[in-house]
Amino acid sequence: MPPISLLIKPASSNCNLWCKYCFYHSIAKSRQIDSYGTMDIKTLEALVRKALAYTDYTCTFVFQGGEPTLIGLGFFQKLIAFEEKYNIKKVKINHAIQTNGMIIDNEWAKFFAENKFLVGLSLDGPKDIHDSYRVRPDGKGSFLRIMETVNYFNEYNVEYNILSVVTAQVARHINRIYNFYKKHDFRHLQFIPCLDPLSEQPGGYEYSLTPERYAYFLKTLFDRWYFDVVKGNLINIRYFDNLVGIAMGFKPEACGMSGVCSCQFVVEANGGVYPCDFYVIDQWYLGNLRCSSFEKIRNSKVTKTFIEGSKYIDPKCKECKWFILCWGGCRRDREPFEQNKPLLNHYCLTYMEFFEYAGDRIFELARAFSQRR
Repeated sequence: MPPISLLIKPASSNCNLWCKYCFYHSIAKSRQIDSYGTMDIKTLEALVRKALAYTDYTCTFVFQGGEPTLIGLGFFQKLIAFEEKYNIKKVKINHAIQTNGMIIDNEWAKFFAENKFLVGLSLDGPKDIHDSYRVRPDGKGSFLRIMETVNYFNEYNVEYNILSVVTAQVARHINRIYNFYKKHDFRHLQFIPCLDPLSEQPGGYEYSLTPERYAYFLKTLFDRWYFDVVKGNLINIRYFDNLVGIAMGFKPEACGMSGVCSCQFVVEANGGVYPCDFYVIDQWYLGNLRCSSFEKIRNSKVTKTFIEGSKYIDPKCKECKWFILCWGGCRRDREPFEQNKPLLNHYCLTYMEFFEYAGDRIFELARAFSQRR
């Protein structure tokens, strides 16, 4: 059977921060049940047992939230024990977790290092920028605590990357942010465009990322990144890395860049499964892994409907010379649908402007890296 990847939400939508732009908060509020509590050990055991029985090659367990560390370190220690018990076929197991870093200490960092967890740490730049939106429930900022977590990770050699949400403010100050990240030697970066609530037209909040602001962000960041790369100072930025890979003829590893959705097996705390982290809503409930199989969920009518809904390509996309890099973008940025069909990407003009600006250099890097291979 093929490799399998699960994105697991062991603490559901529960979180110890109150980030003002949090898309999952709005997702949870749109469901009949906004939080499914915490995952019990029997559900965790069923996930591990079924996943390792399903695949013959690779199994990836990714943990996200809400804030997944709220379930406690003991939960993840149980995960490792269940893997040792059920990995009869000796498949390769990968671990990853996305965390806000608020409760990480020596014990957590040591565990992540020993069990080879790839950790995504949420950070939006220097203190004044980060603390504008990533706040505690009492309104106080979280920056200083996150930088303590950085120190723990560095001390224990935890493999981690920085994930930044691109708000209007982050886009405006990307030069400052890039300088800050270089100063701290953060060499693996992800920048995720801010999402407005699923049911709303984008652009209605002070943090909302407009197409014009996003174009400025992409062009400015690309200039800085490209200058470093050609000087031999390689800094990994996921979006740009994927673009160069596409130009080299590879499939993107970021699902939102492939143009067509797939079933991502997003598992809520009660074992309920959804096809995508952006669509963990009642409409796209696929079943529960406590009583269903991966095969049944992957082949369900709801799964097929979700995937089919992403396949429509606007004629303007097909005619665009940059379709070879863009592929229409993520389904989430083509909401709301009209007549059951996705619209042009909200950032369509952004990407056209960016590719006109950076496209030649993207293919130049692709040729250079191909020659090295």
